Amino acid sequence: MTLQEQIQQKIDLKTKPYKALGQLEQVAFQIATIQQTLTPELKNPHLFVFAADHGITTEGVSAYPQEVTYQMVLNFLNGGAAINVFCTQNDIALKVIDAGVIGEFEPHDRLVIQKIGQGTANMLTEKAMTSKQLEACLDAGAVVVNEAFANGSNVVGFGEMGIGNTSSSSLMLSELFDLPIEELTGRGTGVNDEQLQSKIEILKRVQKLHQNTINSPLDILQCYGGFEVAQMVGAMNAAYKNNMLILIDGFIATAAFSIVYAMDRNSMNNAIFCHQSDEQAHGKILQKLAVESLLKLNLRVGEGTGCALAYPIIQSAVNFFNQMASFDTANVSNKD
Repeated sequence: MTLQEQIQQKIDLKTKPYKALGQLEQVAFQIATIQQTLTPELKNPHLFVFAADHGITTEGVSAYPQEVTYQMVLNFLNGGAAINVFCTQNDIALKVIDAGVIGEFEPHDRLVIQKIGQGTANMLTEKAMTSKQLEACLDAGAVVVNEAFANGSNVVGFGEMGIGNTSSSSLMLSELFDLPIEELTGRGTGVNDEQLQSKIEILKRVQKLHQNTINSPLDILQCYGGFEVAQMVGAMNAAYKNNMLILIDGFIATAAFSIVYAMDRNSMNNAIFCHQSDEQAHGKILQKLAVESLLKLNLRVGEGTGCALAYPIIQSAVNFFNQMASFDTANVSNKD
């Protein structure tokens, strides 16, 4: 019997009707398979929030001004954001990565400064970043995950903060999945109908500018990505190479993972999609990826909140797998 068959048998022989624990069984099977063991563990969970600004915000694609990125990073550092609450509640180590926020921060034990620049270029007039900046982002993202791995972590979640990054993600996903930009452009931070139509028209112009320069997933990232998205790609790829469990938050984190997936389809084996966000296109992309999120709570806040909220469910999957009695050990009659 193969190890995968043993894992499935262990799940099936628990004291419950067949497949009665639904998605929990799928998660348990996935984690045990990743770790290649009949006694999986979740160790030293980390959540990384990557933050950066986007040059495209000068075109009015967001309901909030650019300085909100900086202000929200300060809020993360001061412990006042939703992600702080949920990470504290679930004993998850939180790190905030300054990948390219406009402005400077004082040193803080929760802050990692990996600033590539003071925000990306305006992709309506040029590529969001240079090839050197892209390479620096990928390397920097890998550093924080490799450090967590070296400190015993085997599960990492990913969130983001960056005014304008829904525009960036919509463009990336449109290119990756060959879908019209209209289908992938939502209200982001809460634009009204008129602003949404303007946002769509601007993103169409961006696409037209870059359409003949894209030949690979990394080209897509260079043209449309933010520094925070590009560092997240490097971080997720490092997590996959370290065979860690990768927790994906909402729309923007899914866009980042989609780049990783486009480069290596096997990366999907390590990914758990924690929350289907209220951003209109997220459900469509999850369908394209043939995955189902653990939660659908109509969140639209980013920050990795979906990862932190789903973590107790993931813990429950591991715990039932390791601790729940089997029919034999509990002396319970199985079905005929």
